[in-house]
Amino acid sequence: MKPFFLATLILFPLLCGCKEKIEPDNGDPQEEVILSLADANATAETKALYSNLWAIRDKGWMFGHHDDLMYGRKWYGTEGGSDTKDVCGDYPAVYSLDLSTFMDERSETEGVENAMRIKLMKEAYDRGMVITACLHLNDPLTGDDAWLDSGKTSKAAAEILKSGSATQVKFNGWLDKLADVAKNLKGSDGKVIPIIIRPFHEHTQTWSWWGKSTTTEQEFVGLWRYFVDYLKKAGVHNLIYAISPQMDSKKEESDFLFRWPGDEYVDFIGMDCYQGIKNDIFLGNLKLLSKLSTEKKKPAGVTETGVEGFKVADYWITNIAAPMAGRKMSLLVTWRNKYDPMGQGSHYFSVFPGHVSEESFKTMYSRSDTYFCKDLPKMYVMAQNVTVR
Repeated sequence: MKPFFLATLILFPLLCGCKEKIEPDNGDPQEEVILSLADANATAETKALYSNLWAIRDKGWMFGHHDDLMYGRKWYGTEGGSDTKDVCGDYPAVYSLDLSTFMDERSETEGVENAMRIKLMKEAYDRGMVITACLHLNDPLTGDDAWLDSGKTSKAAAEILKSGSATQVKFNGWLDKLADVAKNLKGSDGKVIPIIIRPFHEHTQTWSWWGKSTTTEQEFVGLWRYFVDYLKKAGVHNLIYAISPQMDSKKEESDFLFRWPGDEYVDFIGMDCYQGIKNDIFLGNLKLLSKLSTEKKKPAGVTETGVEGFKVADYWITNIAAPMAGRKMSLLVTWRNKYDPMGQGSHYFSVFPGHVSEESFKTMYSRSDTYFCKDLPKMYVMAQNVTVR
C-alpha cells in the first residue's frame, strides 16, 4: 500500500469527488473464514493465492490490464515493457492474457508469441503479480473462430458432450495442450504458477459458440463441468476457475447466476462490464456482485472493463476508483491497448503515455485502496485468518 501524508488524507476526498474507503478496524481478532476450491487437490500456492483474493477485498482492489506486458500502444515485445508502468512507474497487480493460442489450431502458428507469453507469465509471477487468463477458443466443430457472425450457429457444445464424438476427441486434445502448459509453468522458485482461468466467458451473450444462443442451460453447465473435471483428472491443480458473465447494462442478482455451473465448480465470480461512462450501471452491478460474493464466500471482481478509445481526463477517478471504493472487489482488469504505433485507430481501453487521463491514473495509483505490483502482499503465502479447503 502507498503511504499518504496527512494533508493528502484530508484533501484527497475533496479533490477526487469521492469518499476514501475506511480501513477495517484491526484492533480485534478477525473471525477465521473457511473457503473451498473446486479442486480439493489444489497446490499450496493456489490455495494461498485464493486466500489472498479473499483477504485483499477488505482493503482495496488490484488493478489489472490485458496483455499489458506483451505490447502497448506504441511498442511490441519490449523487454520489461508496460503501458501501465510507463505512466505510473509500476506494473499492474494483475496480468491478463489469452491462453487459447496454446490449445486450438493457432498452437501450430504462434510459437514465437506463445513462447513470449510463457516468459511473461513467469516474470509476472516472480514479481509477485497475479495472472488471469481467458480463452477465445476457435469452434472445434466448424473450425471458425470464437465469434459467431450474423446468422451463424454452432452445436459444438452439444458435440463435445457426446462421448466418443470427433468433436469431443478434438476438444480433449486441446485440453491436453492446456494441461501441459499449466503443469509445466513454473516460476524461478520451482513452484507451479497459479492462474485464475475464465473458460467460456461472457456466456450470457450470443456472439460465442458457447453462448446462450447456441447452448441450452444443461449443455453449458455440462460443458463447464466437463472442462473442470477433465483438467483435474489430467493432473492440473493450479487453476482457479472464474465465471464471468457480460453485465453491460443494469442487472439483477439472477443475471449473475445465469446458467450457474454449481458452487462446487466455480471459485471466483467475475463480470465483464463494458458500461461506458455510466457510473449508475457500474455501481449497481458492483453492489450486486459484492452481495453475491459475500453470500457464496467466493472472491469476486471486474474481469474485463473499459471504454474503447476513451478521451475522458478524469476517467480513472470518477469512473473507476469512485465506484470501486469499498465494494469488496478483489480486482479490476481493463482490456488491452492494441499495438498501433502510428495512432491510426482507437482500439485501446487503458492509459498510455500521452493519453489525456494520465494524471487521473497517477492519482488513482496513489490511493490507499488500489493495489499495483509494488503494493501487493505475498500473494502466494496463505493469508491470515483464511483457510482454503
